[in-house]
Amino acid sequence: MKKFDFSGIQQLGRALMLPIAVLPAAALLLRFGQDDLLNLAFMASAGAAIFDNLGILFATGIAVGFARENNGAAGLAGVVGYFVIIKGAGALLGVPPDIAADGAAKAAFLAKEASRMSIPVGIVSGLTAGVLYNRFYTVKLPDYLAFFGGRRFVPIVTGFVCLGWAWLFGETWLFLSAGLDSFSKLLSASGEIGLFFYGVLNRLLIITGLHHIVNNVVWFLHGGFTLVQDGVTLVITGDLNRFSRGDPTAGAFMAGFFPVMMFGLPAACLAMYRHALAANRRAVGGLLMSMALTAFLTGITEPVEFAFMFLAPPLYAIHAVLTGCSMVIMDMLGVKLGFGFSAGLIDYVINFSKSTRPLLLLPVGAAYFAVYYILFSVCIRKFNLGTLGRESAAPGGKSDSPPAPQPSFPDFPGPGLLAKDDGKAAHMLRALGGAANLVSVDACATRLRLRVKNNATAIDGKRLRALGAFGFTRPDAQSLQVVLGPSADTMAMQLRKLLDEEGKSATTATPETPADPFAELAGDKKAKAMVLALGGPDNLVSVDACATRLRLKVKNNRDIDEARLRELGAHGIVRPDAGSLQIVLGPVADTVSSDIRSVVQAWKEQKDHQRGRHA
Repeated sequence: MKKFDFSGIQQLGRALMLPIAVLPAAALLLRFGQDDLLNLAFMASAGAAIFDNLGILFATGIAVGFARENNGAAGLAGVVGYFVIIKGAGALLGVPPDIAADGAAKAAFLAKEASRMSIPVGIVSGLTAGVLYNRFYTVKLPDYLAFFGGRRFVPIVTGFVCLGWAWLFGETWLFLSAGLDSFSKLLSASGEIGLFFYGVLNRLLIITGLHHIVNNVVWFLHGGFTLVQDGVTLVITGDLNRFSRGDPTAGAFMAGFFPVMMFGLPAACLAMYRHALAANRRAVGGLLMSMALTAFLTGITEPVEFAFMFLAPPLYAIHAVLTGCSMVIMDMLGVKLGFGFSAGLIDYVINFSKSTRPLLLLPVGAAYFAVYYILFSVCIRKFNLGTLGRESAAPGGKSDSPPAPQPSFPDFPGPGLLAKDDGKAAHMLRALGGAANLVSVDACATRLRLRVKNNATAIDGKRLRALGAFGFTRPDAQSLQVVLGPSADTMAMQLRKLLDEEGKSATTATPETPADPFAELAGDKKAKAMVLALGGPDNLVSVDACATRLRLKVKNNRDIDEARLRELGAHGIVRPDAGSLQIVLGPVADTVSSDIRSVVQAWKEQKDHQRGRHA
């Protein structure tokens, strides 16, 4: 039986984080602009505008997150698809007969339904645009239509495909809307049972990185809050969205995280510190303190959770159950708390005045601090769990044995280098199996999300931990996630920069290297010939196109073979400066640009493979 491919679901979870990342800014603007804080109406309106247009943000962010190289053309296609579906579906919606003849009432009804379907439409259009980008961004059209080929074709085909979605939404939306209402009522009717299972499931799915998908259902689709704004009736959906817009009934699916993130997990860090081996306490103390403060202030908890998730699975099971219990306790006490990013002190303070019974967090939090500390301490001692600083006291060992030796690498300069991001990235790249092992590098809030050729023998787990990784998971044979904390996105950018530099660096020819750098490559012969006429792949810094011409950045434009370029179809050549070149090709420019990038990328992969063999 064919193994299930997790990559698509993993990609969805990561893509959903891109639009969610703007919510802290929106929440801050909206909250600080309120009457009880700065009383700046324009600031509050700016924050509200972001929440009012979450559908467009989802369409753009998900499309870019799904697209290869996260290309912005996919985001444009997502926006096109969004408007096609929203407006097309609105024209097909069945308007109740009693208001069909009243223009104002009909317009209000359509605006209300459009606001309600905004986020589902955004998700669908973003997914559609991302998938279509990966399928058609290199498409070639006949010469007389070549201007519309390549990436320009993606918004066009997305618009036509989304016509089908518009018809589907228009014909079925009232039934879908009723289904969402039924789901919300069922979720609300489940009360504490539903909250408990949501809390447990949320923590368990962190292991795979799929918790974002579950969160998006309750944070952006659950429930409904009617809001009249500038004379227009809007329907705000989702626990997070409704809380931010002032719904007093919202916050049940967020309040339970505050006792765990602000108090419980810092207590777990204290317990792990107190029960670390005496010789290791100084080494792990600073790390655990940093993780505890991060959880308390910002609500980012993955560094703490991965510190014991695999080293002591029973503790993680306890943590998941306690999270579910916290959701129940806060709901039974009638506490409604919300956040724009996560359940940390910053969000608690900002949203204090708009919360319901927020002071009850303090006694519940104190109780949770004690419960976490006692349970973690008892379990660590009784079952001799190998948490941070107790590696040599794991089951089968002795708690009073000397600390386990730290991994030693001949080329690893030690903690001094780790403060330098460039050096750390270089060692991280080596621990991940080198450039030849990495297919793609992305990041979400706290973890690197990698596609690799080999995530088993090529990955150096000890080196990753020495470089600051709190943990890593392997969802499938070609996927790897490395938990780094808030620095994950910065590390992803540095790794991509190193990969680019690896590809651009010149290599000395060897007997195994063919004289023609394209001899072993498949692809368009014209694109290969054009690359050679441009001085070879080493001479190309960047390749792009604008309407009818290639726009190139080159290392040296004196090595350009103009005669050969004209033979290959160039109508003219412009040299704006020593490092720039523009080649007039007509409407085929975008297609040729895409072909050249594909050829250069294939050449880079060939060189990486050869370097791996020689190493």
